[in-house]
Amino acid sequence: MDRHISFDGLHNFRDLGGYPAADGRRVRPGRLYRADSLGKLHQGTRDWDRFLSLGIRTVIDLRHPWEAEGRGRIPSDASFAYHHLSIEHRPYDQAALAPDIDPGPYLAERYMEVAEDGVQEIRRALELVARSAESDTPLVFHCASGKDRTGQLAALILALAGVPEPTVVEDYTLTELATPALLADWKARNEGREPTWLGFGRAPESAMRLFLSALKARYGSIEKYVTRALGLDADALRESLRTTLLEPRPTTWPQLSYRKATPSDARTLVRLRDSAALWQLARGIDQWKPGEKDETHFRTRMREGEVWLAHSGTHLAGAYELWWDDPAAWGPRPADAGYLHRLMTTPHTAPPGTGRHILTQAESRIAATGRPYARLDCLTSNPRLRTYYESAGYQAVGEQKAKDGGSGSPYSVTLMEKRLR
Repeated sequence: MDRHISFDGLHNFRDLGGYPAADGRRVRPGRLYRADSLGKLHQGTRDWDRFLSLGIRTVIDLRHPWEAEGRGRIPSDASFAYHHLSIEHRPYDQAALAPDIDPGPYLAERYMEVAEDGVQEIRRALELVARSAESDTPLVFHCASGKDRTGQLAALILALAGVPEPTVVEDYTLTELATPALLADWKARNEGREPTWLGFGRAPESAMRLFLSALKARYGSIEKYVTRALGLDADALRESLRTTLLEPRPTTWPQLSYRKATPSDARTLVRLRDSAALWQLARGIDQWKPGEKDETHFRTRMREGEVWLAHSGTHLAGAYELWWDDPAAWGPRPADAGYLHRLMTTPHTAPPGTGRHILTQAESRIAATGRPYARLDCLTSNPRLRTYYESAGYQAVGEQKAKDGGSGSPYSVTLMEKRLR
């Protein structure tokens, strides 16, 4: 489920594998990684052993020379080649920016500067990525936080490989899952001070969306940018990446298994919900926001109801909450139903149909208590979600125009119900 690979000292190291391409294939797992500063790796540590176990043969460092000199570069090792390609020619201090600067437009402008200043380094980086893919060897590229310069290069690679733009934007925003740890690192280096800029460490979808729009407005397309600005054969590069980086999607999946969540699962559930929220935002769905539900929320739901995890083999595929009453949406009711909340699946990695399977499992839990109804509510402004539940046998039976979900901002929901056999 979690694209972030666990390290003690790295917070934003993740695999680009598994993203779907428009032609029905997907990016091969274990071949292309993006990361925050690998200068935090040290020989003889668990992190170093974990890094070497990935079999990486090419490391691309996108930082300024002074960053590599001041904060260190990855230790040398015979197993990989190191390339230092500083793509950002006009440095800026994000932590010292004014608090009210909107991160989306501001970062998009900086990314356009990099796209036009760093053409030689970006060209070389793309050549190395293509060569690594052709030789079937893993590659990692990184900057300081694994967000801006790394995010730009990841966007170019994924777009050329045929990954749809909403997924490219989503990949950029996943740095949000690492923001608290990146901020804690910055504060530790700066005697506990807070950055002046409220957007420090953030990766809003608007930044990548605006950058891609500006790049296409100026050059016509990403391929034309690659041809005109970088001087590469975009058609040949695109074909090379799609031939070597993509693979057919799996046709068979391990059967889903279920278990009740325990308090130790709360952090995993928070990350799953935040990942789902970022997936929504990248597609213009204004429903969930990262950070709205913390570990206390999920522990409370475990105590007052049930929370279930779905696994496909050893990998998390989804989760849901089951409540035994829901007065905020439904008002006082007899004990004749179970109420489903936060049905979540892992973006891009859950087996097809996981959401429907989870619904069926939840309904079986409700029926086992002798309650004849499964109930849920969905945001009235999301008709696509309503259609999904209708296709699973749910009927709209009312509307709550001012549900208070605990955020302090009431919202309208459609009440949906299914009679269980």
